[in-house]
Amino acid sequence: MGRLSGKTAVVTGASSGMGKEIVTLFAKEGANVVAVARRKERLEELAESLKEEEGTVLPYPGDISSKEVNEAMIDFAVEKFGALDILVNNAGIMDGMEPIGEFSDEKLQSVFNVNVYGPFYATRKAVNTFKAQGSKGSIVHIASEGAYKSCAGVVYSASKSAVVTLSRNTAYMYKNEGIRSNTIIAGGFATEISNSMGMPNMEGYEKLKLSMATMPAKVGDPKEIANAVLFLASDEADYINGAELAVDGGWGAA
Repeated sequence: MGRLSGKTAVVTGASSGMGKEIVTLFAKEGANVVAVARRKERLEELAESLKEEEGTVLPYPGDISSKEVNEAMIDFAVEKFGALDILVNNAGIMDGMEPIGEFSDEKLQSVFNVNVYGPFYATRKAVNTFKAQGSKGSIVHIASEGAYKSCAGVVYSASKSAVVTLSRNTAYMYKNEGIRSNTIIAGGFATEISNSMGMPNMEGYEKLKLSMATMPAKVGDPKEIANAVLFLASDEADYINGAELAVDGGWGAA
């Protein structure tokens, strides 16, 4: 029996990087997982690769910048597995390191659609689902050192600060209902998120070099994030609520 046996989870941004590792570990630990991302083929490949594990993985292709997708993915999990126990808001995209004087309206909208509105819609739906079930629930958000350090542009940094506030407020508001909400503060990891950045804004990039120079020499392995998410999602962390767990190799201590 795994640490998540009998539980149902929804994981966004599941087709690569941290999300893929979270889905993999959850399935190995017995969870039934709805894996959400835009790339259907990758989700299907992931589900196929995990078919011998204790938990079942069901692909759910969709863009989490859409309110409808965020609500439907949770309804899908309840329909297929009978309940929702865990939500992992992992999907995210970068800005282009733009300072406040340089960001475009399009960049602000696209980053906030994925990094802020998606988690807000998903968390609202999850909380109301937990309450309707009369059950406990665990929500884990993936934020970034960008919420605290000048290591990204203003849009990305603000979006991750919003996620931290979302998590803390949710934890406080629903602490007596057994609904937990915690945040992973991720450092530098080997994922595909930089692909969403495109050509960086050179003014911002030059100014951010000093902060980025304090990063650990070792780039993080997404499996480290998955291990931390597993702990926070599990019953082992039953009294941990509203926490921010840095998984950054010490970058945040600089």
